[in-house]
Amino acid sequence: MRASKKAGKTDMHVSGAEGLYTEAAIGRIVKEYSERAFDHPRGKADRIVITIEEVFNKVIEAKPLDINTIECPSPKDAKSAALKRLGSIGVSKKAASSAFRILESKTSMRGASVLDAWSGKRLEPDKKRGIRASMLGIEKKTELGLKRLVSKLNGSTNTILEALILASKVASCPMIIAEICISDDPDYTTGYVASRSTGYTRIKNMKQKDAMHGGRVFFAKPGSNITLIKNYLEQTPVIISNER
Repeated sequence: MRASKKAGKTDMHVSGAEGLYTEAAIGRIVKEYSERAFDHPRGKADRIVITIEEVFNKVIEAKPLDINTIECPSPKDAKSAALKRLGSIGVSKKAASSAFRILESKTSMRGASVLDAWSGKRLEPDKKRGIRASMLGIEKKTELGLKRLVSKLNGSTNTILEALILASKVASCPMIIAEICISDDPDYTTGYVASRSTGYTRIKNMKQKDAMHGGRVFFAKPGSNITLIKNYLEQTPVIISNER
């Protein structure tokens, strides 16, 4: 689902969501996605596009990332914590700084940027569209267990769970070593840094409340093939499961 609204001569992104579901769940999910688009902190959508597509590719299973939280009193402290965490994963200062310039920009992208983790060079072929992590879902038993865990955290259970599912798929890509995200929702200020080695690290106060900027950046191993990364993230169906 992608929802937008008119903002002058352009369309402003309001909300997006997707998942892998059984055919029996489609009616319920379409209703949930529509309601989300009409009741969102970024405003009420005037255009909602919902696409339903049958999946034929082989589904891969991946484990959910471990969840941890860093408490930060301000965006300055949060940025410092994020840079430290990225550095511990193997992202250079130059690449991490490039990522923050993208995240703090007022220009909204539909997908994520992909940076070389060492040089900071942008790799995605379309700089306006970026690359979207698609074709992702979660096994029901795993979802129920994670919901119980996430409900104890300070934040929207659905927001945290959806971000965790996406981050877990991205981390399962062999060519991606880390991800950083700041939500573009004006009332959600917790961002995250994620990787296979450090898990899904929520970082409080990554931006000021009511700020509309945000986005995602994926860090690729130096020398990675961007076509292979794009194919994995956009076209390979991945189910998050603890049963693996």
